[in-house]
Amino acid sequence: MKIGDKVRFLLEKGGGKVAGFQGKDIVLVEDEDGFEIPMPVKQCVVVDTNEYNIAKVHTLDEDKKPKIAEPEETDEVDIDKPITYKRRVEERKDGNKVNVFLAYVPKDIKMLTNTTFDAYIVNDCNYYIFYTYLCGEGNSWRLHSQGVLEPNSKIQMEEFGLAQLNEMSQVAVQFVAYKEDRSFMLKPAATVQVRINLQNFYKMHTFEESMFFTEPALIYDIVKDDVIQKTVYANADDIKEALLTKKTTETDNGYKIKHEKKEDKNAPLEVDLHIDSLLDNTANMTNGEILEYQLKVFRETMDKHLKQKGKKIVFIHGKGEGVLRRAVEKELKHKYKGCTFQDASFQQYGFGATMVTI
Repeated sequence: MKIGDKVRFLLEKGGGKVAGFQGKDIVLVEDEDGFEIPMPVKQCVVVDTNEYNIAKVHTLDEDKKPKIAEPEETDEVDIDKPITYKRRVEERKDGNKVNVFLAYVPKDIKMLTNTTFDAYIVNDCNYYIFYTYLCGEGNSWRLHSQGVLEPNSKIQMEEFGLAQLNEMSQVAVQFVAYKEDRSFMLKPAATVQVRINLQNFYKMHTFEESMFFTEPALIYDIVKDDVIQKTVYANADDIKEALLTKKTTETDNGYKIKHEKKEDKNAPLEVDLHIDSLLDNTANMTNGEILEYQLKVFRETMDKHLKQKGKKIVFIHGKGEGVLRRAVEKELKHKYKGCTFQDASFQQYGFGATMVTI
């Protein structure tokens, strides 16, 4: 059997022209539509030999002796032709539990204030992962990347700079896990939302060594050993620092506000107006009801501290489409005219917070 021979299949209908070989036992048969089908050599029979591989008799030369032409080379590979045969994926013995990670890698770890970052999704298991990567705020999301991640591999989804950080305060990863060429245990599809602490991108120690990158990286768990992770708000260092410097209390109305230690009267009060920080469940609320609840928290906080002249309050509203930000500024201009306000520290909050001075 040679390249160019016509063959038909013994155990099923069909056949075609021999386009190449995969090892000693597999022949690639090109059908009428141009697709290459891998088949065992033993299951094919030659029905027409490639005439270009047969020696040809040319016209007689001066000595009247037949001259035999050399066979033409026919086993050259056309590099422009698409490869339809795909090698079976090799699996790891310990790779049948789904592990998916979101990672951010700086181009230059020593220049965090000027460098750009690469966003990766890492697949550390034997499953293919069909994923989408989204950024947004509240109920408004925008697709940044989508595709299929092969087993035990990673994909660079996008490159971004510090100017784009405000659009990434909240991200989400959706995925479905499957295998292509063998049976497998069904894994649940999932959507994981991650609150990104933007301050981490300015701190060198938050980027750590890992087995997935040669450079230090900031890594969030999406799925760990088949367990879908809950929303991540901060790393261990941030939590430790928060416990030492601030305490979180809950008011009678059910929303949470971070208060400064009593000893430090000059420290600003931080109030996170993101709805998922105020309420555990907003399933039955409209966008208008959500906005009104956020403004209710804003007003009650302002009214509580109106007599504390010089008091600074940072309201974290995020960037998003600017609806909450504009609503807060409108309240400040009309109801709280005696207070001044400005953008809060860019390094700490990006463009997603407003600082009010009583």
